[in-house]
Amino acid sequence: MTDPEARLEELRALVAHHNRLYHELDAPELPDADFDALARELRALEAEFPEYAVPDSPTQDVGGAASPTFSTVTHAVPMTSLDNAMNADELRAWADRVARGLDGQVPTYVAELKIDGLAMSIRYESGELVQAATRGDGRVGEDVTANVRTIGDVPHRLSDPGGGVPDVVEVRGEVYMSTAVFDELNREYEAAGERPLVNPRNAAAGSLRQKDPAATARRRLSFWAYQLGQVEGGPDFTSHRETLDFIGSIGFPVNPEIRTFTSVEEVAAFCLDRQEHRHDLAYEIDGVVVKVDDLAQRELLGYTSRAPRWAIAYKFPPEERTTRLLDIQVSVGRTGRATPFAVLEPVFVGGSTVSMATLHNQDQVAIKDVRPGDTVIVRKAGDVIPEVVGPVVSLRPDGVEPWHFPANCPACGNPFVRPEGEADTRCVAPDCPAQRDQKVAYWASRGAMDIEGLGEQMVEKLTAAGLVRDPADLYALTVEQLVALERVGETSATNLVTEIDRSKQQPLWRLLTALGVRHLGPAASQALASEFHTLDAIREKSVDELAAVDGVGTVIATTVREWLQLEANQDYLERLRAAGLNFGDPEAALAAAEARAAIPQTLEGRAVVVTGAVPGHTRESAAEAIVLRGGTSPGSVSKKTFALVVGDGAGASKLTKAESSGTPIVPAERFDALLDDPDAVLADLTDAADG
Repeated sequence: MTDPEARLEELRALVAHHNRLYHELDAPELPDADFDALARELRALEAEFPEYAVPDSPTQDVGGAASPTFSTVTHAVPMTSLDNAMNADELRAWADRVARGLDGQVPTYVAELKIDGLAMSIRYESGELVQAATRGDGRVGEDVTANVRTIGDVPHRLSDPGGGVPDVVEVRGEVYMSTAVFDELNREYEAAGERPLVNPRNAAAGSLRQKDPAATARRRLSFWAYQLGQVEGGPDFTSHRETLDFIGSIGFPVNPEIRTFTSVEEVAAFCLDRQEHRHDLAYEIDGVVVKVDDLAQRELLGYTSRAPRWAIAYKFPPEERTTRLLDIQVSVGRTGRATPFAVLEPVFVGGSTVSMATLHNQDQVAIKDVRPGDTVIVRKAGDVIPEVVGPVVSLRPDGVEPWHFPANCPACGNPFVRPEGEADTRCVAPDCPAQRDQKVAYWASRGAMDIEGLGEQMVEKLTAAGLVRDPADLYALTVEQLVALERVGETSATNLVTEIDRSKQQPLWRLLTALGVRHLGPAASQALASEFHTLDAIREKSVDELAAVDGVGTVIATTVREWLQLEANQDYLERLRAAGLNFGDPEAALAAAEARAAIPQTLEGRAVVVTGAVPGHTRESAAEAIVLRGGTSPGSVSKKTFALVVGDGAGASKLTKAESSGTPIVPAERFDALLDDPDAVLADLTDAADG
């Protein structure tokens, strides 16, 4: 590797991007296996080159940010992720680590099927269902209570097992869509001429995030319970099996395919058996979760920064089939990136029929040397996105020629450009219709302006008719113009115009996201909007001022600054302003500036990390209090950390890092004092330690 720092930066961007697509947008581009490989490479390089470590690496993340469509829920007990084992050897290596961590104690293992769905935490108080939340980023999830109430497997009131129902109990598990329901819905969609659902996992995730609970109910979702979260006033447990029995006794479905083993070899055999019979079930699985049964042993093993050491997910390998490659074509995205894809003779693989598969980029096609006419191996890894692995050269017909990347864009005819040192080939023509269509579709997407009814097909109709050149034109559309288009009725036209008009009031962060600035996603857009309150204020800031916002950084700040300074983009923004879009609240910006000016900057230039619960504060309000006093609130401890504030439920890795680096550790009860006089608090702690 000639430049490990550059590779680390590239991997972090890729992992963060695909994390967001998977967890926040329910629109993954990569198979699970490909994403796992990127994440594993990133972790390995970070371990090998610690001098290039950064505090906001996506390897520290669990899931993705909660969608602003729903109100947020802070989990009383964090919902962690799981580390993966890709084969029996990695499973044995995990078992060896467990044995060393238990210092001679012999564990019993519980093996559970890894349901391919969406993690959920359901909270009951005095036996009544009061809240249901997605995992989100592990600490903050989305409140989807109304939608979860429509799931038949989820009791609205808990059964009394005889010993009384706990005052508070959180039951965690997986929301999923059965294969029978998935197939039935797709038959209905196809009969209606609508786009079918991609796979059961995405269908379940999308169903849970419907704004209308009735729409969720029509998807007929199911639930398997597998874990307890917060419990107050309940019975004492010594093993995971006891918790599962208790969960079943209070009215939840617990998967029957759960087994207990005393050796890792028995676990490995069970995993291989389940892998072979994965399609015998009425639901999709993508592996087996293996846990240490004894709860005291779990406490001894503890957690890493993102996952328990006492559990691991054994991931099934991607499924592969062979089929004939009919053609290789190139699609052009909103940034001009040209992506080759395979047109295949339809083949059933990974639980669905596949007729197209990605070839990633020009280099990958050349490296794999796949050619139209070849018999190729198709992989649908993780039951998400299919890809062409390579050709079966022995079956290649005579006379099949190598495929060459086209010199010109198929959409506009202009020459493709491949910048030196980059893997991607791009169309840089400003008037490319493919880029235009993709930019408008992205503007309307759920993660941006969230305009229902404005999918790719409708966008293509609008641009082909000359009604829309860019998203600003959307706001001049009339019902009369829309009904003149092919197969657009008055009701659909009226609804679309209403949706477009509604989007004018979307918050500033959605507008920032929808602009499609390179590297600027929803998280950084929210950070900028929260900090500066108006687009005009953001436009006035320097790169350094933008980069200083937590969650932004130099790369994003640079692209945002450059985009906003282009004259063509300024004209475009003025058209959006004239259309009545929400550019932010100037009064809020002024009030924030005045409030900040009145607050002593006691933490100016200092980084304070908060872990665990802080009395009187949420995670967000604690971070805001630090920032208002001139400090920063990063997510992890580094050599530059001024202090680590520690409360109940603190992350073990942050404590360990702080102790090893000599970072002062402040009890959460003294957080408010730290805000007022940080030097005095640290002096008190030093005196107490010396005493």
